[in-house]
Amino acid sequence: MNNKQRWMGGVVLLSGGVLLTALLLKGTDEIHQNKLHAPDTVEANPKNTNSNTSGLTVDVETEKRLLEAQRQTREKSVAEQEARAAEFLAMQQQAEADAARKAAEEYAELNARRSAQQSSDNIPPELIEDDAVKQKRIAEEKLAAQKKIDQQKVVQQKAEQAKQDVARKTAEAEKRVAEEKRITAEKRIAEEKRQAEQKQKAERLAAEQKVTEKQAADAKRKADEQLKAETKRKEDAKKKAEAEKARDLLEHGDKQWMVQVALAANEANADAVASKLKAKGYQVTKSPTSKGIRIMVGPSKDRDTADNARKKITADASLGMKSAWVIDWVPLNKR
Repeated sequence: MNNKQRWMGGVVLLSGGVLLTALLLKGTDEIHQNKLHAPDTVEANPKNTNSNTSGLTVDVETEKRLLEAQRQTREKSVAEQEARAAEFLAMQQQAEADAARKAAEEYAELNARRSAQQSSDNIPPELIEDDAVKQKRIAEEKLAAQKKIDQQKVVQQKAEQAKQDVARKTAEAEKRVAEEKRITAEKRIAEEKRQAEQKQKAERLAAEQKVTEKQAADAKRKADEQLKAETKRKEDAKKKAEAEKARDLLEHGDKQWMVQVALAANEANADAVASKLKAKGYQVTKSPTSKGIRIMVGPSKDRDTADNARKKITADASLGMKSAWVIDWVPLNKR
């Protein structure tokens, strides 16, 4: 097992050295090629200058920029080669470290499996540990472990204490919040009760006021009805008395016979008709009615005289009154 591991480590180192050498050789060759091409470029310019029959000169600044660009390209290439070489070297060192660590682990595992009777010649000297050193190391490890346990206990006790403090503060906060909620609920219930009482009182007052207003409205309506009934009764009695008086005048009073010739809609029309009749020598009387102004000729003592006057009026074409008729009429001052 040990020879195999040593052989693998040698192979890794050898392959790494070969690859690193190849990279360095490649970078050196590229640098050499760049150096070889640079003089050719410089030498080509004089030839072109000599062959130019027009007498044009070489642009020195352009050549300088070209050379600077080539130099930067070479430096960049060398830097990349060096970076790759450094990366490979780091990979090689990591591989060597991994190989050494794995070899040490395998040695330790091999020692653990070997019994007390087997020889320890193949175990590297650096892995052999003295009993006293081992006991000391074990004691130190136990002490460190106990110290770590004690520290964990202290941390756990502090965490438990903090947890208890948080629980206590949380309980106090919850108790305080519950008390505030209880007080708020009591205040809310009291306020709702007060508002309900005020609402009931307002509704009761509104109902009483509504009843009072209804009673007042009923009383007013009854009074109005009684007043209307009384007024109507008085008006009916007055109309009845007037009707009886008119009837009595018609039946027992002094009657006068009149010839009604027209019923004018207004005073102007009535005056126009009256003027025509007066121009013919007739006695004209005007009497206002609910339907207009009545125009009459007369009065006459009897119906026959009135009828003769009617015929005369209707026969007069200049008057144009074909609808005259005889009526019995009582003057207003005798009604």
